Amino acid sequence: MDIGKNTIVRLELKGQKFEVVVVPEKAWKYKEGEQVPLKDVFVTEEVFKDVGKGEKASATNLVQVFGTDDESKVALEVLKRGELLLTTEQRREMVEAKRKQIINLISKSAVDPKTKLPHPPTRIELALNQARFAVDPFKPVEEQVNEAIKALKPILPIKVVQFNFKVRVPATYASKTYKQITSLGQLKSSQWGDDGSITVTITVPGGARSEVMEKINSLTHGSAEVTVEEA
Repeated sequence: MDIGKNTIVRLELKGQKFEVVVVPEKAWKYKEGEQVPLKDVFVTEEVFKDVGKGEKASATNLVQVFGTDDESKVALEVLKRGELLLTTEQRREMVEAKRKQIINLISKSAVDPKTKLPHPPTRIELALNQARFAVDPFKPVEEQVNEAIKALKPILPIKVVQFNFKVRVPATYASKTYKQITSLGQLKSSQWGDDGSITVTITVPGGARSEVMEKINSLTHGSAEVTVEEA
């Protein structure tokens, strides 16, 4: 069977091999825990003994191993429990995509402890290359961010911080901007004033400090009173 740019998930169980054909990026995301529709993951829900030879798994074998000959149910089990097989090019593309995610998260969550400013993504990328940090295409991004920051510390002054923004918005913009401002971070508190103003406190990642400040000023046309403290 010619699978083209697609790939295989293989599960060996009870001495037998089962394979299903999947779209690599979608299958990868599904196995990472993302909500991906199964119709977008499977090229076909047929279960094979050997995709390359076009040999399907027999109904008897499915029942013996999985207790059912329902191929859609078995295909899902193979997807969940099996190994995603990638070509060198597919693996390279996934590593690169995850590397970008890691770099962007570090840039948003960490700062230079002296200046309190985020490191630009390009600087982080160069430092990761210098540290020879290896990205795992199957490991959760959040877990690898922590590992990457440890690898960066001998090369870059870097610290993960959060900032509390206490924002008082005058009545003119309070009701118009409340949802937008509170969506910029984690809402800690909010209080409406007798004059129609609103005071909110939100917590934002360290690297997003400047961006959040700019958005608040833009939304309120510079009328908001903002106090920023390290959380």
